[in-house]
Amino acid sequence: MQKQVIVIASGATEMAALPFLTKDFQQESIDVGVLIPPRNGALTVDVVEKLLKSAWYNSSGNQTPDKFVVLLDADGKNPDTVLELLRLNLVKRLEAEITAPILFAYAQWHLEAWFFGDSQNLRDYLDRDLGSVDASNPDAIDNPKLHLKHLLGGNYTRRTSEAIARVLDPQTIIGRSPSFRGFIDAVRNGDG
Repeated sequence: MQKQVIVIASGATEMAALPFLTKDFQQESIDVGVLIPPRNGALTVDVVEKLLKSAWYNSSGNQTPDKFVVLLDADGKNPDTVLELLRLNLVKRLEAEITAPILFAYAQWHLEAWFFGDSQNLRDYLDRDLGSVDASNPDAIDNPKLHLKHLLGGNYTRRTSEAIARVLDPQTIIGRSPSFRGFIDAVRNGDG
């Protein structure tokens, strides 16, 4: 039986990219689903709580999720500080209702930093140099989404995010991005 992991993420680009960035889990019998706030809303404590409850109580095939991973953009702030507030509030609110582990992961700025972790495939996709970023340390790229938009000529959509994620090698990104490695570890091994 497949293990079901639900990732709660912030938006449409994450929803489009994450299935391809987690494609290796299919070989490990882990099914990764992604939920995002409705109408591009913010990923607040209340919204995350509603998404968790919705996935828990409305699971298909009578199989409740085995685990949840809440993925936040730290937006350059200290990720421990950003995650701790959410973690404390959610655990208190949901500990009696949801028995599956709820884990937390982060992208140091935005998920787009992870794209730079596989610089060769990103360069091939863009058919151009990546500019002044240090792709060997994608978590240190200031505002990677904006940098990616500039490289794309300003046009960055959910479809673009999916197309880029399709050509990337997650194993290469794991080796260069501690935040991506932490996310992958939470999906794969984390037990709460």
